[in-house]
Amino acid sequence: MYYIIKIVITTFLIVLISEISKRSSFIGALLASIPLMSVLAMLWLYVDTKDVSKISMLSTSIFWLVLPSLALFVTLPFLLKQGINFYLSLSVSIIVTMLCYWLMVTVLNQYGIKL
Repeated sequence: MYYIIKIVITTFLIVLISEISKRSSFIGALLASIPLMSVLAMLWLYVDTKDVSKISMLSTSIFWLVLPSLALFVTLPFLLKQGINFYLSLSVSIIVTMLCYWLMVTVLNQYGIKL
């Protein structure tokens, strides 16, 4: 039952943000920019484990991985403004973002930071 509650709450929030975005892109963007998934992941992890060191490690890893995730939000609107099909633009943006993730993890490993 606990897992169903977690799924329902998480799904509800995603659908809610999607529906709000249809009416106001600003409010949708504001809600989507809140690290909601991160907060929920930390909340569920704490409820499940009560282990604050795991929460701390997760939070640190999220910090480092937010930076390369921004590539999607730069690449996608750029490609769409060039008139490229939405699905192709999204696919290319995801690939660029994946490459940025790989680069970030590689650079962090060079400096001894393990995620």
